[in-house]
Parts: sequence; structure tokens; C-alpha cells
Amino acid sequence: MSDFSKATQEDRLHLTRSIIGMLEGWGIGGPELVTILALPDDTGPLTIRKFQMDTPFPDDPDVLERIEHLIGIADALRTTFPHNPQMGPLWMHRRNKHFRRRTPVALMLEDGLSGVIAVRTHLDCSFAWASSGSTAGANP
Repeated sequence: MSDFSKATQEDRLHLTRSIIGMLEGWGIGGPELVTILALPDDTGPLTIRKFQMDTPFPDDPDVLERIEHLIGIADALRTTFPHNPQMGPLWMHRRNKHFRRRTPVALMLEDGLSGVIAVRTHLDCSFAWASSGSTAGANP
């Protein structure tokens, strides 16, 4: 995501539309979308519509970090449920004992970035392994 500011306007807009479409596919829209992406609190429906039409997300490190993790979550859901793409959105709204019986969406909304990272870590064992520092002792 560090190359977002270097990307063309068209690429930035494509990423923005893709992320909004992905979140909406998970049943996340409006104020929840704003919260999960760490967009400014005054981001309203008109601004979200502009994101869908012709305005890329802001080049903000917090927003970009969340986008990176959300893409990781989407990739992990595709890997976890390769034959049934409808399972990803269902999983995102199903209570999970690893999240103290909260849904992954609730965890991301309530715990912010740490919740987004927790969902990604739960789904993506390679991300969990790399972020735990376990790679330090790995053989080259």
C-alpha cells in the first residue's frame, strides 16, 4: 500500500471501488464502512458515493494499512472457502469463539485496527506466522 500515492488516478480509483464492493459484499456499508476503514468521522453517504464514482480513498497511512489487511482477509477467505464464495460473507457475520463470541465484523468495528489484524491473523496462518516473528529463526 505504500505505493498508493505513486499509483495512477485510475489504479487508485479501481482499488477504492474494489474495496467498497468487497465490504458491501460482506454486508458492510455506510457508517460501518467509515469505521472499518478509519475514514474521517464526517464521511457521509455523499462522500462514499463519490468514492464509488470518481474519487479515490485519501492517501492516509491509517486508511491504507486497513486496506492492506482487508485485502489479506479477502484473500484468506477465498483460500478458506475456494468452492463457495458465499461462505466468506457468512463467516464474517457468524459468532466466533476465538473472538469472545463476537462476529468478525463486530470485532473490526469495536476494536479498530487491532480487530482487523485479529481477523486477518485468525484466517491467514502465513500472516500470523510472519507477524509473530517466527521467521527470524527460519533457514534461508
